[in-house]
Order: sequence, then C-alpha cells, then structure tokens
Amino acid sequence: MPRLVLPARGRLFAARAERLRTLAASDALGGYLELAAAIAEAQHAAIGRLETPVRDAARLAVAPEERRPPLSPRDLKRGPEWHTALAVIVAGVASVSTFPPAVAAVCERLTVTSADALDAFADRLLAADGRDADPAAAPFVIAALQAYWTALAASLAPEDVTIVPQPSHCPVCGTLPVASIVRSAAPYAGYRYLHCGLCASEWHRVRVECTQCGAIKGIAYQSVAGGPAAVRAETCDTCRAYRKIFYQEHDPAVEPLADDLASVALDLLLAEAGFHRASTNPLLWQPSG
Repeated sequence: MPRLVLPARGRLFAARAERLRTLAASDALGGYLELAAAIAEAQHAAIGRLETPVRDAARLAVAPEERRPPLSPRDLKRGPEWHTALAVIVAGVASVSTFPPAVAAVCERLTVTSADALDAFADRLLAADGRDADPAAAPFVIAALQAYWTALAASLAPEDVTIVPQPSHCPVCGTLPVASIVRSAAPYAGYRYLHCGLCASEWHRVRVECTQCGAIKGIAYQSVAGGPAAVRAETCDTCRAYRKIFYQEHDPAVEPLADDLASVALDLLLAEAGFHRASTNPLLWQPSG
C-alpha cells in the first residue's frame, strides 16, 4: 500500500479546473467556482513555467533527524519563482472578461504590490495569521504558493519523506489537509488519503478515525439529504471537529479541494449542529485569528 502519494504537477491543476467548471454548472456558488476554476487553470499555466527545483540534499538529510517535514514553510527559504507564479495567475484571471469588476481590481492591486509586501503577505497566510488580511487577494497569493510548493513536492521521491509524528499534518510540508478522499483505482483502491492544502501531497490515514484528534469512538458520517453520495463529513464527538471525506467509488471525478468548495451547504449544517471545521479551504481563505 503506498503510504505517500506525491503530486503530479503536469495534470493536477488542469484536472482541478475541469472539476470546478463541472461543479459550477449546477451549484448555487457557481460564480465563485468559475473564478476558482480560472485560478486553477492559471495555476496549471504557472507551474508549467516553473523550472524543476534543485533537490536540497542537505535539507532532505537533516529533516529526519529533526523530525520535521522536508518542505516545511518555516524551514524553507522561498525562491523568487513564486512571484513568477503569482504574476501568471493574476494575468490569467484578469484576462477573463466575464468576471465582475471587483476581480479585475484585485488583480490590478496585486500587480502593483511590491515584492517585499507580497512576501510579507505570504508569510502571514502560511502562518494563518489574520492581521491586515486582504481576503479578496488571499486566494490568489495562496494559489501561487500552492503552485510553488506543488512543484517542490513533485520533485521529491517517496523515500525522501519520513512520516512525521503528527499524522494530521502533511509529512511533506507540515500543512493541514483540506479533506480526505477514498480512492477507487489501484494501487490505492479502498484506502483513505488526506490531501494537503499547500503542496497537494496525499498520505494514508486509516478510516473511521478522527483526522484531527485521532479518536476512534464517536465518529459519524454526515451528508446533505438528497445530496451526492460521494460527499460526506466525518465528525468527531471527542473534539467536535470535522473534515469532509470524498468517495471515488460513488464519483470517480471527485477532487478534494474542488468538491470541498462546492459543498458549503454541508458546512452550514454542521456549524448549526455544533461542529467546527478542522481546517479551511485555501481558496476560501479565513484567518485563524
């Protein structure tokens, strides 16, 4: 059983864009999903412009000794390539004439923002820091960071990564997962994987276990009545948290980040029931403080 699935940089964002457009056609948040699809499509173009990162042999060697993920944002010095990714993403979205003027305004604002200011903004987003937040611009900046970290993760080999002591955090970069997905195709069939919100790596986690606190009692699966069978939320009575879980056996096209965005109704119902999200969706950014 593969315990770690590293991202496929050549098709990840293109597949996500396609899924978002499919979901937008029948979702109440269709307008926002179309914007997210344009961002994902621009991410595909951006990652295609990024050179394959040079393997940091020294960092890979010391990470296991420190019991730290090799691509942790706290340890990794970002290169200027992420600015290139942001420029490509902003230009791609700005070229879509059907979006409201507010979208063009955000793109223009990011275009004239200094590199130092963008780096400071990125630092706050990676730390989930809400100070001086610009929630309209945050998804664009996060999208550029996703493209950058996905390229880094795709350059690794599974043997470069050791499973860290915190199974609820990505073993590649240490970021919280967006959701989990039960795969249906070999060699992953029947296994549940958590999907990283930053580098898009996936790691195995046993089923019927809280992905936040590790509890195995009081686990339940919630869904919207009449909603898609592939979309559920795994709730925990111990910590009162939940993460969504998607089942490819019911819909082979489900994609963790895209289907999470398209199932906000389930989030609202769970909030009313007294549960809180264990972690947020990067493209629907909310500060933790």
